[in-house]
Amino acid sequence: MDLKNGSVVTEFILLGFSGQWELQIFFFVTFSLTYSATVLGNTLIMVTVTFSSTLHSPMYFLLGNLSFLDMCLSTVTMPKMITDLLNIHKTISIWGCMTQMFFMHFFGGAEMTLLIAMAFDRYVAICKPLHYRTILSHRLLSGFVILSWTTGIVHTMSQMVLRVNLPFCGPNVIDNIFCDLPLVIKLACMNTYTLEFFIIADSGLLSFTCFIPLLVSYTVVLITVQQRPSGGLSKALSTLSAHIIVVTLFFGPCIFIYAWPFNSFAGNKVLAVFYTVITPLLSPIIYTLRNQKIACLWLRV
Repeated sequence: MDLKNGSVVTEFILLGFSGQWELQIFFFVTFSLTYSATVLGNTLIMVTVTFSSTLHSPMYFLLGNLSFLDMCLSTVTMPKMITDLLNIHKTISIWGCMTQMFFMHFFGGAEMTLLIAMAFDRYVAICKPLHYRTILSHRLLSGFVILSWTTGIVHTMSQMVLRVNLPFCGPNVIDNIFCDLPLVIKLACMNTYTLEFFIIADSGLLSFTCFIPLLVSYTVVLITVQQRPSGGLSKALSTLSAHIIVVTLFFGPCIFIYAWPFNSFAGNKVLAVFYTVITPLLSPIIYTLRNQKIACLWLRV
């Protein structure tokens, strides 16, 4: 869309995966299958955890909530990305862009907090097994879920208040598959240095402050188990492996995107795909392969 000086931008252009038509078709089929598998896998986990009496424990309650957040996070970006692969004009309105960024940070912030709750669950289960049910009461689990959603809304609102009224009157091309906050801010018709610094301090700090307790929690668990008789360590590693893999997949791209200088990683489409496409797909696969109860229930069906 050509813009004259002083004109007001009403929509953005998402470059996405621009290229030959054959390549666009390949991406369309690939991402369509990936999104379908993501929705199906996470839905199966939620349904299995809800209706199976053998899975009514704190760990599976948190896992069901994680699957819901993964599915929502993927749904915020993938349907638009998939349909754009068949469109010549890959546009999104300003308010559509703001809505996309709002829910991305909402579900992302909520998931970070929920992963801490899941790490605490594993700590209690392995280090204090006799007090597991007492400590992880229904009231505490409900508190974890409420806290995760509260963190998500506070995190995204703290940024929406500043970016919703940004003036856009010039370039409107976003070189990514979705409305990435750092790239959108750079299109504003004003000096955004202070705002960029705030985004780094907000999103980057949230990523680090959530990742550090996770790292400490898993380290304490492994040190505790190492002091016990042989065999305990391998069992703990087997239990923790799924959690550690998912945490690494989720926090790795987040830290690279928001904790490093904007010019370095903000436009990296590989990280964007990894964060919004790969991680929500791999989470149900990893938890199913590493969890015998869920795998056995699915095989029976």
